[in-house]
Amino acid sequence: MDISSITWIAARLIYVILLLIALWSAFCVAMVWLRVNQKRFRNEGDQAEFLTSLDEPLDVGEFDRAAASIEGDQRAVSQLITLAIANRNMGYNQVRQLVLDRFQRDILSDLEYRLSWVNTVIKAAPMVGLLGTVVGMMGAFGKLAVAESVSPDRLAEDISVALITTACGLAIAIPLVFCTAYINVRICKMEDLVAVGLAHFFERFKRSLRESSPEATKKRTG
Repeated sequence: MDISSITWIAARLIYVILLLIALWSAFCVAMVWLRVNQKRFRNEGDQAEFLTSLDEPLDVGEFDRAAASIEGDQRAVSQLITLAIANRNMGYNQVRQLVLDRFQRDILSDLEYRLSWVNTVIKAAPMVGLLGTVVGMMGAFGKLAVAESVSPDRLAEDISVALITTACGLAIAIPLVFCTAYINVRICKMEDLVAVGLAHFFERFKRSLRESSPEATKKRTG
């Protein structure tokens, strides 16, 4: 049975799949990269300057003014501070736990979910390339099986499919490994910055809650 036509169609289909995988992986990496950049400060100095601007309204208990000054800011620390201020009536310990939970669930988990697609591509691309290798070799051996003599150029076509698809799969996966590693480093740096920023904020926040409590107000007025 001559399976050359089948393997020819399968080889072209694999080329298309590899192209789609490459485009999808580029899209996922770009989205994760932009998401990390959106959620982090460029450096600790920028974050310190931002937190310093909130110290004055927090020190005098003007929570609404502090929240208004960072409204619309998409960075992780800003969103978590806004969440803490909005739920300040829950009490310090509950607010702190809420903020930490939301940071893990809404920010870190979201980034991990997006990176999981990149990791899937890293595993899938070489496998699709290997499938192309099998299809190419099947085409070559299929031609040998049905013909007494086969010209080398006809065999070279199938063998080239086998090699090109494997090379394409590896060419997609290898750069993604380095991209994923670099993005993970940036995520870890973002976590460290957020931890430092929240520690600074909660120190002021706890003091402001204590000073604005009814008991503290009675002592000042009494």
